[in-house]
Amino acid sequence: MTRRPDDEGSTLILTIFYGALSLLLILIVAAATSLYLERRQLFAIADAASLVGAEAFSLAEVTTEGGAPELSLAPDDVDDAVTAFLEDPAFDDVEGLTIERATSLDGVSATVTVSSWWRPPVLTLFVPEGIRVEATSVARSVFD
Repeated sequence: MTRRPDDEGSTLILTIFYGALSLLLILIVAAATSLYLERRQLFAIADAASLVGAEAFSLAEVTTEGGAPELSLAPDDVDDAVTAFLEDPAFDDVEGLTIERATSLDGVSATVTVSSWWRPPVLTLFVPEGIRVEATSVARSVFD
């Protein structure tokens, strides 16, 4: 009678391996979801800030050329309006929120670029310090 090799304990090794693989996959999906939500939040902030910047003019600055109202946005006015908007305490929970650019490139639209830090929800070896995330939005004031 020949004796078979003992395979006792091989299931335990497979279980540990698949458990570690599943945990790694869960951490990666959680980090990707967190980064996606941070980017969406930053786009919403940039969008709102560009709308505020596009409205950074007074009615006295509106001219009528040929019967149609026209306006000219000053880059400094856009920057001041966006800076005042983002100083609101509602944005205190966004880590490292910075205005990278707030200006009017063409005189009728406001371009705003904001950035913040994203940190993974669980500390990982791949991105221990986090990543700087940036979002840009352009808004234009239109008279109809």
